[in-house]
Amino acid sequence: MSRKVRIATRQSPLALWQARHVGALLAARHPGLEVSLVEMTTEGDRFLSAPLSRVGGKGLFVKEIEQSLIDGRADIAVHSLKDMTSVMPEGLVLAAVPAREDPRDAFCSPTGLTLDRLPQGARVGTSSLRRSCILRSRRPDLEIVSLRGNVQTRLQRTREQGLAGAMLAYAGLKRLGLEHEITEVLSPATSLPAVGQGVLAIQCRAGDAEVLALLAPLEDAVTRVAVTAERALLAKLEGGCTVPLAGHATVEGGVVHLRGLVGRPDGSDVVKGEVRGPAGEAHALGERLADELLSRGAREILRDFGRTGFTPNS
Repeated sequence: MSRKVRIATRQSPLALWQARHVGALLAARHPGLEVSLVEMTTEGDRFLSAPLSRVGGKGLFVKEIEQSLIDGRADIAVHSLKDMTSVMPEGLVLAAVPAREDPRDAFCSPTGLTLDRLPQGARVGTSSLRRSCILRSRRPDLEIVSLRGNVQTRLQRTREQGLAGAMLAYAGLKRLGLEHEITEVLSPATSLPAVGQGVLAIQCRAGDAEVLALLAPLEDAVTRVAVTAERALLAKLEGGCTVPLAGHATVEGGVVHLRGLVGRPDGSDVVKGEVRGPAGEAHALGERLADELLSRGAREILRDFGRTGFTPNS
């Protein structure tokens, strides 16, 4: 094979790692395939001075990359699935999802603290409304500090600003070889992950049969079932809400276990739920859990905080 494939990606160290990883997977399965990167800076990368919820949400990290597929500058785009909205642009498809990395959140403290050992009024950094809500629901005394930028930048600012710690995705830290920064890995019961957390999303044009065939070997069936349930939950909750929202599914023995959460940013009101069912009903399970959460108070939370852009649940 002498085919060339162009992968669109952000320029952050983590995004480049992810794109190169997908390129290596493709090259290993298709000898002779030439892979190149189309590196881009997105709106989400340029506007770092305000919380994402105020400037348009996590969708700012993917729109320009998706446009490079639409206009033919790239053949494939690699995203963190949690950055993607619940609605795919016309003409594009989520072509493959490789096996999921660890989806849990991690707490990184320069002084070695764990969440339970944080002193009264401790300052904790995060760019995520989801994590802020979860932290405040457990510890209303904590001061949450907005922390944006790439992974290394957030860790550096945690030290420079004298914060007690910061919450980040374990998958990103692991991929960048930064596990030594982690003080505590948090169970989903403690910090329910964002929809798609730990999953790489490989996107391409819907009609590009050759690229779809190239990507087919990278698909992981179990991961696809899990994210189908999670993204159905997100879509039914009208995933453009600027409120904390979480959804995480596991699949064992053909059974999906999906947990979800919607809350107020200050953690004062958190609605949780879970469902189980056959893997073949993953999409329906996501919608069922969304309906349950809406009936138990999520509808009022969504109504109160409006729908003004994709929720920053990193």
